[in-house]
Formats: sequence, C-alpha cells, structure tokens
Amino acid sequence: MAHGFRGWTMRDSADAMEDEAANDAEPELLAELGRLKEEHRDLDGAINALELSVAGDQLQIQRLKKRKLGLRDRISHIEDQLHPDIIA
Repeated sequence: MAHGFRGWTMRDSADAMEDEAANDAEPELLAELGRLKEEHRDLDGAINALELSVAGDQLQIQRLKKRKLGLRDRISHIEDQLHPDIIA
C-alpha cells in the first residue's frame, strides 16, 4: 500500500548538497555581481564620453561595447544562479 511517501535516494542527497553549495557561494556571487555592474556602468560612461569627443576612436568604442556586452552576459549568468527560474 502506497502512502505517498517517497523514500530517500542518493539523488536527494546530491540535490541537498548542491543547494547547500549554492547558498555558501551566494555572498561571493553577490560581490562579483556588484563589481560587474559597477564596471558595466563605468564602461557605459567611457563609451558615451568617447562618442561625444570630436576625435572619438571608433575601434576603441567598438572594443568597449563588446566588453560591455560580455559583462552583461556574465551579470545575467550570475543573476540566474542567484535566482533560478523554476518551471513547475
């Protein structure tokens, strides 16, 4: 007769350990997230300043924009780790 109880499995243990590791890493992820967001803002300011200058170096602007996009990807990845989408 089934009582609706699911027995403990190795998978449950692995999931619990993974959750615990994620919680331990959260302060580090939050610190990195803050640093990346600050660098992203700084790049935005540098790009705007270069675009406004008379002798704006288009190659440098392109490189900064590419770096900014890379930062945005890393920021999104960390935010996903901190707040995963749970599909029920």
